[in-house]
Amino acid sequence: MSWALEAVNWVLLHVGDAAQWLWRDGLGYVGSFFVWVGDLLNPLLAPLFAWINYPVNAASRVVFAPIAVLPGWLSATLVSAITGVLLLIVFKYTSNQQAIGQVRDRIKADLLALKLFKDDLRTTFRAQGRLLVAAMCLLRHSLKPLAVMIVPVLLELAQLGLWYQRRPLAPGEEALVTLQLAGEPDQALPDVELESNGGVQVTTGPVRIFSNRQVCWQVRAVESGEHALVFDVGDRQVRKRLVVGNGFARAAVLRPGWQWTDILLHPLERPFRSGSAVTSIEVDYPARDSFTSGTDWWVAYFFVASMVFALLFKPLVKVRI
Repeated sequence: MSWALEAVNWVLLHVGDAAQWLWRDGLGYVGSFFVWVGDLLNPLLAPLFAWINYPVNAASRVVFAPIAVLPGWLSATLVSAITGVLLLIVFKYTSNQQAIGQVRDRIKADLLALKLFKDDLRTTFRAQGRLLVAAMCLLRHSLKPLAVMIVPVLLELAQLGLWYQRRPLAPGEEALVTLQLAGEPDQALPDVELESNGGVQVTTGPVRIFSNRQVCWQVRAVESGEHALVFDVGDRQVRKRLVVGNGFARAAVLRPGWQWTDILLHPLERPFRSGSAVTSIEVDYPARDSFTSGTDWWVAYFFVASMVFALLFKPLVKVRI
């Protein structure tokens, strides 16, 4: 008996050590792997998403135009409801509904077996094993619809983020503008100036952070509307869109560099090409305060509301999930 206890103790200790390593170092290796894969795919995905953003931006300007005039909770609910129903329809026509139905029937039979033969240990274990296999089968049948839906959903989320993640500056409010330069920290910074603008007033700057190769300004919103921040960087000019006003409008926090993840998440403005002296320009717009259409909260509300409406419309669409 003592050797059995020692064996169990040894297993538990080593499992604990393995769990600590996975939490401390393993996740770091996984993250590094995905970063490496992302960098490897960047030459392909960066121009792809830069090209896709042009028609998507044009279509979203029309499709999501009602967001500008509707209450935030109502627009977020309508978008989530329509998205949930559309994804349900896509799932129906891209999945093998007959196979899913057969798996669902087997699950019902195994659940019934668990209820009827709960005193039979062998039958119970077999039914539980079949339930696990059935769950894996359902997951396998869901992979094709998920592969079809993932890119459109990501593009939609990026567009919705322009409306809900941040709000435009109100007249009189100030924001920090940061221009990120390319190059190594020990290289000299080029001359950078922010031109005067009737709709925006520079209150502080330029402040140069040499170690990060950043140039910062504090600006104050003066006049409602869309304004172009024009920067003189050496012998060339670059621009960044700035929105001033109340209510809902597309507020692009970042004009991204040539990194596919940034291009995907910040689609509104044309990205800086590889080799540009400027790698990004960021405007620190204020957070939007709302549990349904506010900063970060809108993402959770979108997914929860989409799933709720999908489940409500599931009998009407006649889809098996």
